[in-house]
Parts: sequence; C-alpha cells; structure tokens
Amino acid sequence: MRKLSRGVASLTIAALIMAGSAWAAPKVDITKDVVYGHKDGMALTYDVVQPKKDIGAAVIFMVSGGWFSRYAPPQAAVGMFPEILDAGYTMYLVRHGSAPRYKVPEAVADVQKAIDHIYENAGDHGVDPNRLGVFGGSAGGHLSLMLGCATGPVGEAPDDKAKSREGRVAAVAAYFPPVDLTEIVGPNDRFPALDFAQEDAKYVSPIFHVTPDDAPTILIHGDADELVPLSHSVDIHAKFEEAKVPVEFITIEGAGHGFQGEDGKRAINAVVAWFDKHLAE
Repeated sequence: MRKLSRGVASLTIAALIMAGSAWAAPKVDITKDVVYGHKDGMALTYDVVQPKKDIGAAVIFMVSGGWFSRYAPPQAAVGMFPEILDAGYTMYLVRHGSAPRYKVPEAVADVQKAIDHIYENAGDHGVDPNRLGVFGGSAGGHLSLMLGCATGPVGEAPDDKAKSREGRVAAVAAYFPPVDLTEIVGPNDRFPALDFAQEDAKYVSPIFHVTPDDAPTILIHGDADELVPLSHSVDIHAKFEEAKVPVEFITIEGAGHGFQGEDGKRAINAVVAWFDKHLAE
C-alpha cells in the first residue's frame, strides 16, 4: 500500500464533502452541544439536527479533517447535507478531542464513547438506535470505518458489547479514508494526530479489524487523490469482500481529495441510497 502523502494540506470539512446544493434548505430542529463525555476538564459534545419529517433513523457525521475537529454552528449542516436531511434522517454532528493536542487513538476512543451515548439516548429524538449510520470524509472516513468494525476499546481485544450488535452502527459511508496508519504513524508537522506510538497503529487502522459482522459499508474515492491514495479504499474493499461484508466501492475518475459539482452530487446521492438500503425500518 502506498503511503499517505504528507505534502498536502488538510481540507475543511465543507470541502471534503462537495459544492453547495441547489436544493431548498430543509426545515429542521436543532439541539446544540449535547455532552457525551468529558476529558481534561472539557466537555465532549455533539449537535443534533432533526428534519421536521423524519423517518426514525439517523446519520452520525464525524466532524474531522486530518483528525482536527473544529466547531461550526450546527446550522451549517443544513446547507452541507440537504440530501440527507430531506431523506428524513436525523443528523448527529460528533466532535472528538482535536489535533494537535489529541492523537488518533484518543479520537477513536472519543467517537466510540459518542456512539454509546447516542445509542443509549436515541429515543430522546425519536431515533431507533438500531438504525444508526455513520459518515465522514478523510479522517472522518477513517473514524467511520473504525465504528463500523467489530473493535473494542483502543488497545484492547473486542469486548462482548463490541461483538454484539448492541451499540453498533448499522451502516457506514466513507469518502477517501486512510485505512492503514502503520505506514504513516510518527512525528508529523502537518498531521500531528499521527504522532503516537507505533505499537498502537494497528489498533486504530480499520483494515486490521475487518470481520464478517462489520456494518455494510460504501467507499467513495477519487482516482486522482494525492493525499489519501486510492489504494487505501481498494485494499479495504478487498478485505470486506473476503469477509463477505456487504460493500460497495465507487471510484470517481479525475477526482482528488474532495468532490465538487457533479462528482459531489453523485457521491452524496450514492451515500443516501446506501443508507436508504440499510437503515430502512
């Protein structure tokens, strides 16, 4: 597998997804700053964006680019994800402890904690906890894949809860995800979250955690991506197929690390179709 390029700047969350949609903004209810945990005296939070006409299922978005998890008002999701909201999905916007202070293993542990909290409290928003999908791009795609795999706490063997369906997401969508961090872990000025112990790299590399009970997954990747090479999605797609996990892989010709215009529309429509297929009641 080719190494993840270190020479390209991390992108903003909005740029990871696509150009703006021409659709009218859906009407939503917003719950800000739900606390799902604490660390170092600070709150870990997510926002809930709920369309007026919801279907009782949800998509959890990993707010992460380069494992930086920056705050933006949750109203921004209405313009970024109208297709998901118009399809009736409640959205959870999950933030983790951000680079440069926190490293990848801590980000994985945070989003695992967030999933547990969402699962246990989904009924507060009329969401069926067995109909949770997770979605992200780049580092957010990596974290989405980690949540879709049957892994336990970072650095430990899978526990009983991880082996069961309880607390697990039911579908995953990942744009251009890095899947093997063993080749890139270490000091990194541009991506400081990668500066952690080599022996922990396999624990937070989803390609080493693929098992037959993983969540159905769609991978979407541009073949001109110079930051996360296409080989990352090619390799984990092969692992999913070998394990007989339901998987779809879309390669977008000429696309780099971010989908714009028609490429963005094609990608997000495929994501919504995937969630419609696997999160139906």
